[in-house]
Amino acid sequence: MKRFLLILGLLAVWTAAGAQSKLVTDSVQSLILGAESKYNVYLPDGYNPAKQYPVIYLLHGLYGVYSDWQDRGRMKDVADLLIASGELRPVVIVMPNAGHPDVHNVQNGYFNVQDWPYEDFFFQEFLPEVENKYHCGGSKGQRAIMGLSMGGGGTVVYAQRHPDLFSSAYAMSAWLDNRQNNVRSEGPETDKLAITAQSVCDHSAVGFLNKADDNTLDALRTVKWYVDCGDDDFIFDLSIEFYRKMREKKVPCELRVRDGAHTWEYWHTALYQSLPFASRNFCN
Repeated sequence: MKRFLLILGLLAVWTAAGAQSKLVTDSVQSLILGAESKYNVYLPDGYNPAKQYPVIYLLHGLYGVYSDWQDRGRMKDVADLLIASGELRPVVIVMPNAGHPDVHNVQNGYFNVQDWPYEDFFFQEFLPEVENKYHCGGSKGQRAIMGLSMGGGGTVVYAQRHPDLFSSAYAMSAWLDNRQNNVRSEGPETDKLAITAQSVCDHSAVGFLNKADDNTLDALRTVKWYVDCGDDDFIFDLSIEFYRKMREKKVPCELRVRDGAHTWEYWHTALYQSLPFASRNFCN
């Protein structure tokens, strides 16, 4: 209750003072994807391009787009409040686009599939261009990743496959596998949703741990991990299975099970935990 009242008080002060943070819509012209890819970027109050900022990559879910975190999750308001309270250091937050609401006819997902080499795009084009343009990141200790649902799965797999690039990974209601057809398409095999679902199965976060050798596990231990899922979420069991496997492999990982389901109300409130978690784990 005290924390809630503090946030309300800060909101009143912040509103009266006039927060000068910005939310910018930008794009990358990708040779790898053969298309323009839009994204949103949050720039904190007092942003100075002469300085270098830590960066958080915030990934959207299936049926979603880059603007969801602001339009539906009110990300900017949360970041402003947390920076004002000192729980989040001034940070650049990048929200890339990896999908479209028409999941049956437009390819979604964070992994490489036929005609959609998104992981190659993200690491070879998107990340370096954004960090150079907005003077952020530049090293593992200044870079974090987080996301919801499909983006939660992308968060975990990206940090598993590139542990040298991220200081922390926060997965919300994460779609971590698809062995049991948690998400399935009723259409033909050419249905884009079927391709997305198969890619999640092929990039199973639990399967990765089962195959990981000692060197790989040592690398995973350099990342701070956090799994957050509602007790009424339809893919709740995946988060528990992943957490148990992390414990089995002795990779430290935090787990929070809160009241809630696979909803924007849940993901909005998760920002109050995820953003400070990333901030605490940046290198000074």
